[in-house]
Amino acid sequence: MLQGVNIGPNEQLGAWSVVVGTVAAWHVGPAASWLPPVRRWLPGLAGRGRADHIALTFDDGPGVASTPAVLAVLEAVDVRATFFMLGAALARHRELGRAVCAAGHELAVHGWDHRWLLGRPLPGVRDDLARARDLVSDVAGVAPIWFRPAYGVLTGDAVLAARRLGLRPVLWTAWGRDWTAAASAESVLETLAPGLRGGATVLLHDADHAAAPGAWRATVAALPQIVELGRTRGLALGPLGDHGLPAIAGTGAR
Repeated sequence: MLQGVNIGPNEQLGAWSVVVGTVAAWHVGPAASWLPPVRRWLPGLAGRGRADHIALTFDDGPGVASTPAVLAVLEAVDVRATFFMLGAALARHRELGRAVCAAGHELAVHGWDHRWLLGRPLPGVRDDLARARDLVSDVAGVAPIWFRPAYGVLTGDAVLAARRLGLRPVLWTAWGRDWTAAASAESVLETLAPGLRGGATVLLHDADHAAAPGAWRATVAALPQIVELGRTRGLALGPLGDHGLPAIAGTGAR
């Protein structure tokens, strides 16, 4: 109550409704970036980069059989990529993370585990991101730059926590829907092809922790065709670090 001003119950309820609504909008609002029309208005968050380049990214790893299979194809086609790794999976298989780095690829943060961020308070989000970032740093020998949330769904708390940890959120402009039981090399390529253009950030998966068991096999089979199609269109493929995205001010990141 303000001094000298009487505020009735209805006014107090209205004020609290505004506060609650504002907090909810802050938390939930960024989740709308999951929707393609919204991402088109947010090219930096979507990963829109150099006009002559495609960023190739993989989520959910490392996987015991799947990540080495993806690495073998990437080596055969001479392409480097960015791997968004789950902290819990990386903690169990540090050797796979080191193998990714040894092959010249880039490690990034996909959170500690594959859980929705919606409804999770800032302290828990921050702690999980910090754990994942520190583990990736330890395995890679260099601090990661990029963060992609599980399911591509951001929250205001996640954006704030990522920024404080020196991580830049980046989603994708094109995907292959390679996580489903029905995915095949043909379906992955067909789904991805329309978005395989200059500046694209491509989302694929190198593990099935949050996908149909064995779905990664479709990704492995489609990879040579994806690379060939990109090159036929006169585009280079590589990691996000070569994609020309701006840095987060004050972090020293490229």
